Amino acid sequence: MHVDWGRLLVGQLEFYWDVHLRPRLDGLTDEEYFWEPVDGCWSLRRGADGVYRLDDGQWPEPSPPPVTTIAWRLVHVGAGCFANRASTFFGDGSVPDDADMADPRHLPTDLPGSADEAIAFLERTYRQWHTGISSLDEEGLRTPLGRKGGRYAKDPMAALIVHINREVMHHGAEIGLLRDLYRATGSTTRDSRLLPRPDRAAGRAAGYRADGRALTQVRSSVR
Repeated sequence: MHVDWGRLLVGQLEFYWDVHLRPRLDGLTDEEYFWEPVDGCWSLRRGADGVYRLDDGQWPEPSPPPVTTIAWRLVHVGAGCFANRASTFFGDGSVPDDADMADPRHLPTDLPGSADEAIAFLERTYRQWHTGISSLDEEGLRTPLGRKGGRYAKDPMAALIVHINREVMHHGAEIGLLRDLYRATGSTTRDSRLLPRPDRAAGRAAGYRADGRALTQVRSSVR
């Protein structure tokens, strides 16, 4: 049986985008986009010059690494997975040819400062990457990344596609979980912290006390 490995790889990303990631972004607000569930989060922040930049750049990263916001994760996928790889291997030539895929010149400079802009940004960069990898034939999938791959120069293009698929699913799942937590904890602003609502905390405490009394009664009857 003939297996079209390229179609499988592209189809995996398409299915995840169409069925999981993109629908999960519907209704995203600016407050949720920038929500910091705990202190010390990495996020996307506007500098004094008005330009938005990601908190990162520490290498090796702190251990344990900081929790990152939806804004950080979404922009990381759009800029650090889709846009820079699309520019490197399927670009319009505006970046010098000596720049490998880790070169910051491949990164967009107009990072999105709102939820609506972020979704549009992610859609645009997804299309750029998807269009590029969809055009590859079997030979293109087998071809080593070469100089543009940096330290991964010997890896085939198929390996990079697998890596990007994995990264998108990994961070997409994290975005989905953060959305669930924002809703379930009753958060309403970017400064809401990940703590149980007082009514739920009181209910749990009452339950613990009731369980403790029941356990005491059981122990007494056994004696």
